[in-house]
Amino acid sequence: METLLLDRTPNGVVTLTLNRPEKKNAINGPMWNELLAVFREVAASPTDRVLVIGGAGDAFCSGADLSAGPAVQGDLLTFMRHVAEVALALHHIPKPVIAKVNGVAAGGGCNLALGCDLILASETARFSEIFSRRGLSVDVGGTWLLPRLIGMHRAKELAFFADVISAQEAARMGLVNRVVPAAELDAFVRGWADRLAAGPPIALSMTKRLLTNAFSVTLDEALEHEAMAQSVNLATEDTGEAIKAFLEKREPRFKGR
Repeated sequence: METLLLDRTPNGVVTLTLNRPEKKNAINGPMWNELLAVFREVAASPTDRVLVIGGAGDAFCSGADLSAGPAVQGDLLTFMRHVAEVALALHHIPKPVIAKVNGVAAGGGCNLALGCDLILASETARFSEIFSRRGLSVDVGGTWLLPRLIGMHRAKELAFFADVISAQEAARMGLVNRVVPAAELDAFVRGWADRLAAGPPIALSMTKRLLTNAFSVTLDEALEHEAMAQSVNLATEDTGEAIKAFLEKREPRFKGR
């Protein structure tokens, strides 16, 4: 690929690295296309269990590469719908996705991180909904994600003022899960990714979908969806293996079936 690096480990951890360090990993046309392809590939893969997204160099992603212009032939609405496809493809990956934020995450890069299930940030990471400083409104799913993560008033504060906030402030707001020293970030992310990869793929996938849909369903609907998901889990080999491992006082070995 032209703009991304992809690495797979035998245990099912996929590491995707945005690889334009000279541009702080700003997303240009080829990168939008390659992100879409990778997200769909990981979603469909029977062996990929966890996706980790990070950035090369000293940044996660500085947002869209505005100097490059629209990446899709046609009008601007066509281009933005292509960007929306990327956000939706990330949203629909039925496996845990971790954002490893090692530097600036701004604009579309910020919302790319927020679209992941978990965010692990270094102490030097910075976040910004930079759009209004560029005369733009928020995109890449930020208007949907922010209110759900931190509430409407906080979301409007970040979007209106476009301030740059530290990793520590992001953690206080509830935007990130953990802030760790930069030298420890890789190892910490690897630890979480390995733990998730060792987990029950079917159950984790269903839990992810149930939680993602939580704000758009009633309690009655949530309970019914939980019942349906659990009935599927109880029929899998993985649940039988988990029960057997518990009785034998050992760690289960999940196979995703």
